[in-house]
Amino acid sequence: MNQRKRVLALAIGFALMGTGGAAIAHVTSSSTLCSQGKTHQWVPSGKGWGVQACRKPQATSALASSAAVPTGNGINYNGGPVMLGTKDVYFIWYGNWSGNTASTILTNLAQNLGGSPYFNINTTYTDGSGNPIQNAIAYSGSTTDNYSFGTQLSDANVASVVSNAISSGALPNDPNGVYFVMTSPDVNETSGFCTQYCGWHNNTTVGSSNIKYAFVGDPATQCASSCEPQQNQTTSPNQNPGADAMASIFSHELEEATTDPDGNAWYDSQGMENADKCAWHFGASAGNTYTTADGATANMNLGGRDYLIQQNWVNAAGGYCALSLSSSAPPPSGGGYGGYGGYGGYGGYGG
Repeated sequence: MNQRKRVLALAIGFALMGTGGAAIAHVTSSSTLCSQGKTHQWVPSGKGWGVQACRKPQATSALASSAAVPTGNGINYNGGPVMLGTKDVYFIWYGNWSGNTASTILTNLAQNLGGSPYFNINTTYTDGSGNPIQNAIAYSGSTTDNYSFGTQLSDANVASVVSNAISSGALPNDPNGVYFVMTSPDVNETSGFCTQYCGWHNNTTVGSSNIKYAFVGDPATQCASSCEPQQNQTTSPNQNPGADAMASIFSHELEEATTDPDGNAWYDSQGMENADKCAWHFGASAGNTYTTADGATANMNLGGRDYLIQQNWVNAAGGYCALSLSSSAPPPSGGGYGGYGGYGGYGGYGG
């Protein structure tokens, strides 16, 4: 398994207000001497902050030399692959989901996120030849896992849950897919769920395929104060605070798996991926949120359901956080920088 991991990092110790709380920017310097021809560069750590690694300085500029590759927008292309075509979403419901409406809420989101103005933000990202990512997602199926590794999962266990689902034939082996391990409220991910992240994404090899996958935990009973937006911890858009929190975390991890599936494509000079740069920002300051009939806070309606989903980084007009992008819409006045919503994969919330 590729040990690189993107985590949705937590804004622990900060008030998570309508515009989100910013996590502390953890950076780790390296005293390791690089071999000749390499220098220290900031890369994603997998835990929500940048670390220094030895890279050839010419690698990024050479691989992103196409005039069609966007530059100067606060995030950089580093030469790796992106998921250009339709992204096939698979859910693995791990644990006990009996009587929980999460599967209905999140399946609806997966079925309607593709083609939306929100996911259209990802079309501002390209491969090394300047081909843009398509605004296309296909919900492609699900399976269940009845605690095959108990209630305490390691990173390796999560990868095994995915590979077992594929190897058993419960889900297809799909290199264009992203497999989400959705854990019930009683399941803990022991590498840092609730203390370091709320979700993360990674890649592994199953058979001969490069498989993209993610962990998204239900924080309802373990860490509502850390992984649920403050305004929806009591009343949420779909009357299920844990599932509604997972909706934003799922969206975060999917867009990062799209633009940086192997950890070597799109991230900024501090190792932050696109969704990391806007984590915990929901657009309240721009007037993008509204109150539902039940008194919850939401910012978009997809498939007839309200959701509160974090903003994503637009790779254009200097770069900024936004909830939607239309091909005809101008950038915000002054273009510019929308501000960090947290570090790590959210990639922190994890990422």
